[in-house]
Amino acid sequence: MSALIRFLKKDQYRNLFLLSWLVLGLLQACFSELWDDEAYYWVYSRHMDWGYFDHPPMIALFIKIGYGIFHNELGVRLLIVIVNTLTLWITGRLVASKDNKLFYLLVGSMGAMQIGGILAVPDLPLIFFAAVYFWVYRNFINEQTWKNTVLLGISMALMFYSKYHGILLVFFTLLSNINLLKVFKFYVACILTTVLFLPHIYWQYTHAFPSLQYHLVDRNASSYDISYSLDYLGGQLLLFGPLMGWLILFYAFRSPITNSFERALKFCVIGVLSFFLLSTFKGRVEANWTVMLFTPVVILAHQAIVRKGWSQKWLLYTLPVTLLLVLVTRVYMVWDFMPGVEIRPEIHHNKEWTSLVAARAQGKPVVFVNSYQRPSKYMFYTGQLSYSLNSRYARRSQYNFWDTETQLWGKPVMVVSDPGTGIPITDSLKTVYGTWDYYIQSDYYSYSLIQLKPALKSIRAKRGEHVNVILQPNNNYHQPIRLDRTNEPVLGYGFMDKDEALPPVKSSMTLERAVLRRLINLEVVMPDKPGKYQLKFSVFAGDLPPTHNSPVIPVIVEK
Repeated sequence: MSALIRFLKKDQYRNLFLLSWLVLGLLQACFSELWDDEAYYWVYSRHMDWGYFDHPPMIALFIKIGYGIFHNELGVRLLIVIVNTLTLWITGRLVASKDNKLFYLLVGSMGAMQIGGILAVPDLPLIFFAAVYFWVYRNFINEQTWKNTVLLGISMALMFYSKYHGILLVFFTLLSNINLLKVFKFYVACILTTVLFLPHIYWQYTHAFPSLQYHLVDRNASSYDISYSLDYLGGQLLLFGPLMGWLILFYAFRSPITNSFERALKFCVIGVLSFFLLSTFKGRVEANWTVMLFTPVVILAHQAIVRKGWSQKWLLYTLPVTLLLVLVTRVYMVWDFMPGVEIRPEIHHNKEWTSLVAARAQGKPVVFVNSYQRPSKYMFYTGQLSYSLNSRYARRSQYNFWDTETQLWGKPVMVVSDPGTGIPITDSLKTVYGTWDYYIQSDYYSYSLIQLKPALKSIRAKRGEHVNVILQPNNNYHQPIRLDRTNEPVLGYGFMDKDEALPPVKSSMTLERAVLRRLINLEVVMPDKPGKYQLKFSVFAGDLPPTHNSPVIPVIVEK
């Protein structure tokens, strides 16, 4: 017993702090229902691959391992909680001037790491492997051995397999130390990273680089809105706060630099924050995209306070308030004590609504229209087959790459959607998230995996003009398509501007004729109103809304 007490008291109770962090995380992970994206990534883990539409595969691997041990929410989050604790341990080891009590103050003031540290999302593996990368980089610049060279290459690859944003840390590290370009072993590390990352690059190549299309093109806004920048700035203060985020970032910016390792940390902090601020001029930036800066910000803020002798009183005085906010949030994540108040309602009542839908489906697979979250939650909490059907109005997801549709062709299914999507209605369901329409389709057919690749990258035409667009049909089912002979599917198109979607237009080109040809020609009639539009091509199958079957083509309609 005395040995255990000494262990927990060691280094100003460092081990007790880490153990408490781990236990709290495991309890939270066990008793909190899944967030929408967590359920989506759990479905990733049921289809292990080298890549996915939204992200690299690390989060799927983490969930796969944990869920293999516990078949519940804890299993989904198990490895996340463990690596979150290890991130604190590594970050503490990287602090040069040790003051563990100050370290506890800084970490305790950052509510996002306490609350979000249990979530099975790609940000958490990225935070962990970013900490590993900085640890290995410090060793590499101090001693350029072959061991450190190999570890540097592996750590960079693990960051990239977690989330693409990791490449920014490597870029700004290099910018902080251009002399790395003169180091032979740095090139060896980069070559090793490339070799290790090749399977994912090949996956992207064989799937027409969907992640690049989505993140670099599809997510761009049609015009700039100042709210993008203001929301981003506010989000950063909350991310590193919630009360003292501004002060912690100020300390990180003002931290004196004594060596090339700390210069890399500061370059990464300033560079990443500036990069995403500039990105707000192209569209909305999510606050969590900068979470990989956790380790650099903590180290720099810690060093600034110690070296400059700044007072810790503001962190100390506000810590109880921050911990109280965190406690209330933790309780809310387990228990919905504020019914009617919609603060992340997705984390409550999932078992209730999924059970309600399953009772109406009576064993039939359930197809949710324009939602990749609902089918993921439905499969997790009921264990029954579900699918996401994306209309041309919705963003694509990994469901557009899985061949789940082939399991549904010709079978009775239950189609569920929000009101107003135009599907036939058998009845409606009143759930905690509103009223959903549904209909029972006796013979289901949809064709989301058919992709129509346009030859034109953009179109400029006059209003009402008829434009012939050459399309290359790709059958991504990699097997003969089973066609609906009762309601033969046809191709068509639709326009959208920033305010509304124009009515979709069917063509006379049947899907059967299209897939038998290498190239097809589809006539498109330009809108009557001048302006900027987005053109998408679709497959019309029965009574379902036209699906998302092509990249976006920017269109400018002139007078």
